[in-house]
Amino acid sequence: MQKLLLLQVGHTFEEIARERGDYDVWFRDGLGLAPAQLEVARVFDGAPVPRRLDYDAVVVTGSWSMVTDREPWSEACADYLRGAVEARMPVLGVCYGHQLLAHALGGLVGYNPAGRHAGTALVELTEAACEDPLFRELPSPLQLHVSHSQRVIDPPAEAVVLAHTALDPYHAFRVGECAWGVQFHPEFDAETARAYIQMRYATIAAEGLDPDALMQGVKESPHGRDLLRRFAALL
Repeated sequence: MQKLLLLQVGHTFEEIARERGDYDVWFRDGLGLAPAQLEVARVFDGAPVPRRLDYDAVVVTGSWSMVTDREPWSEACADYLRGAVEARMPVLGVCYGHQLLAHALGGLVGYNPAGRHAGTALVELTEAACEDPLFRELPSPLQLHVSHSQRVIDPPAEAVVLAHTALDPYHAFRVGECAWGVQFHPEFDAETARAYIQMRYATIAAEGLDPDALMQGVKESPHGRDLLRRFAALL
C-alpha cells in the first residue's frame, strides 16, 4: 500500500474548512488515496518535519505565509525537500510548495512583478512537457486555478521548465526524474477558486484588480484532478 507524506504548511479559510474540509482532505481525495495512505505533518501548526525519507512520495501544500520570510518551520521543510530530491523520492510542491522546492534547490522566490494571480489561468505547456512523465498526456493549454502573489523568479539551475502563464514564465518545473513544482492549485475546484476571490475581495480590489471579473472568469476544469491522479499513478 502506498504511503505518502503531506507537508501541510498552511490552512484554508475557516469558513471553507467547516463546509469542505482542509488541504489534507482535498489532496487525499484528489490523489485518490484512502485515509491510511496519507500521513499528514501539520508543520505550520508546530508539528515536526519527519526525518524519514522512505515514503512513496511527499506533497507540499499551499500556505498564507511567504517563502521569502524564511520562517524556521519553512526552512526545515526546505531541508527535507533537498534530502528527498537527493534520495530520488517523488515530490510534488503546490503553490507555496512549488516556491519552497525552488528555494530549497537554489532558485529565487519573490513577489510577482506582474502582481497577484487569482481565479482560473490558462497554463501553456512547454515542449519539454511533451516528454515529461507527469505532464506528457495532458492537453495544452490547461485551465487551472491560481491564488498567489509570490512566484519563482529564477528556477533552480537544473530545473526543466514545463509550463508558463501570461503572468508567470516558470509556472511548473521538474528537477531530476521525479520532483515537480506547480504554482497552480490542482486540488482546487471552481467553487473553491471563487470562494478564495470572495474572501480576499477587498485586498484584490485595493491592488487594482476586478474581483467580480475574476470570479466570472473562473471555469470548471478536470485538469487539476487529472494531474493529481497521474502523480499518484506514477508511484
